[in-house]
Amino acid sequence: MQAVGAAWLMTSLSSSPLQIALIQTASALPFFLLALPAGSIGDIVDRRKLILGTETWMLVVSAILVVMTYLRLINPWFLLLLTFALSVGDAIESPAWRAIFPELVPRSELPPALALNGIEFNLARAVGPALGGVIIALAGVSTAFLVNAISFLGVIVVIARWKRPVTKSKLPTETFSGATAAAIRYVRYSPGIRRLLVRAAFVIFFSSAFWALLPAVAKNVSHTSLGYGLLLGFFGTGAVLGAVALQRLSKRYPVEVVIAAATGVFAGVLAATALVAQLWILCIFSFFGGMAWTIFMSIFNTLIQRLAPDWVRARVLAVYLFVFQGSMTLGSVLWGATAERTSLEVALLASGIGIAACLLLRLPFPLPEPSATLDVWNHWPKPTMFEEPEPDAGPVLVTVEYKVDRDKEREFLEAIHKYERVRRRDGATRWGVYYDSESPGVYLETFLVDSWAEHQRQHNRFTVADEEIEKQVFRCAPASPKVRHYIYARKPTRDEEK
Repeated sequence: MQAVGAAWLMTSLSSSPLQIALIQTASALPFFLLALPAGSIGDIVDRRKLILGTETWMLVVSAILVVMTYLRLINPWFLLLLTFALSVGDAIESPAWRAIFPELVPRSELPPALALNGIEFNLARAVGPALGGVIIALAGVSTAFLVNAISFLGVIVVIARWKRPVTKSKLPTETFSGATAAAIRYVRYSPGIRRLLVRAAFVIFFSSAFWALLPAVAKNVSHTSLGYGLLLGFFGTGAVLGAVALQRLSKRYPVEVVIAAATGVFAGVLAATALVAQLWILCIFSFFGGMAWTIFMSIFNTLIQRLAPDWVRARVLAVYLFVFQGSMTLGSVLWGATAERTSLEVALLASGIGIAACLLLRLPFPLPEPSATLDVWNHWPKPTMFEEPEPDAGPVLVTVEYKVDRDKEREFLEAIHKYERVRRRDGATRWGVYYDSESPGVYLETFLVDSWAEHQRQHNRFTVADEEIEKQVFRCAPASPKVRHYIYARKPTRDEEK
C-alpha cells in the first residue's frame, strides 16, 4: 500500500518519468549505501533489539509522511526524502531480518520455510496494492499512508514478545570494521557466492525497468490509482502461485532450467508492457510477470541463505542486498532517463532484450550447488602456550609443517593451494607454501591473521564442507603436521623499559 501510495502521489505531483522512476531509486538507494554496514551490525548486535529499533524508526517516518500529506505540505522532493528515510530503516533491518530464518527452523526445512515466507509476502503484494488503490480512490493517499504507519505497531508487538535465545561467545565482540572486512573477504574467496551475485545483478538491473516505469504505464492506460493497484495486485497473485509452483518445478527440473524459463517469461512481460495499451491485457501479463519474478527471486534468496554459515550469514545477505539494490537503483535511474529522452516503449523494450540476453550468463557463471554441511567443524587442538596472548595481540603468524610423500608432491601442491581459499576466506590476510631446500618432502604452509582473537574465530569458521580439502592434503602428508603460532614482537615503549 505504501508503494502504491508513494508512486501514485508522485504521478499527481509530477509528470516527469524520471521523477516517477526516482521513487524506486529512493527506495533502493539506502540498501546500496547501507547494506554492508547493516550486515556487520546484524552479526554483531542482538538482532531482536536491532529490528525493534528500526521498526520504531519506520513508524516515526511513516507518521510524518501521513501528517505532511494530510496537510498538503508534500512536494516531489519531500516525498522522495521521506521515501528514502523510510527505506533507510528497512535497509538496516533487512540483513538481520533475513538472517533469523535459520534460527526459527531446522536447516533441512529452510528452503520450504523461505518459500512459505515468499508466499505470504507475495500474498500481501497481491492484496495490498489493490486495497491501496481502493483506499486512495475513496479516502485519499494520506489514509493509505496511515494504514501503513499503524502496521508497524503490529510488527513491534510481535518482535517484542519473541524470546530469542542469545548465544554468548567467550571471544571479544568483533569490531565493526573487522566484521565488514570479514564479509568482503568471505565473499571474495567464495566462488559460488560470486557467481550467484553476478547472475542476480544482471537480472535485477534489467528487470528494474518494470518497477520503475509501471506507475507511468498505469497512468497512461488508467487515470485512477485503482488501475495501478490492479496491476500490482495481479502481479502479487501471480507471485503467490509462482511460489507454489516453484516447489514442484524444483523437484522435476534442474535449477538452471527453471531460472531460464522464468527469465524468458519476464522478458516477454517487459515487451508486452511496452506494446499493450489495454489495462485488462496488461493485468494478465502482470500476473505472469509475478510468477516469473518470484521464481527467480526465491531461487536466488534460497541459494544465498544456504551458501553462508551462521557466523557470517547476515553479512553475506547484506552483500547480496547491496548488489540487488545497487542494480535496482542504477537500473531505475537509467530506465527512467531513457524513457524521458526517448519513450516508455523504447525503455521497456530495451530492458526486455537485456534480460533475455541474461540467459547466456549460465555459461560463464553457472549457479552454485549449495552445501548441506556448513556446520562448524572445529577439530584443531588448542595450542600449548607458556602464556595466553591478549585478544588484540598480533598479527599472528601460523606455520604448518607437512612431511609429504615424494611421489605425491604434485597432488599435495594442488590440494594445498585449494586450502588457500579456505584460509583467506576465514580470516588470513596473507598465505603461502614453501618447500625446504635441505630436507626433501618437507613443506611449510604459512598464513597471517590480524590478531589472536581473530585466529581463535578462524577455528570456529572451518566447516564440515571443508573437510574434503583437508583429507586431500593429509592423503599426501599422512604424518601429523607440526603447527606453530608466532605473535608479532613489538618494540618495547619507553615506559615499559623503565
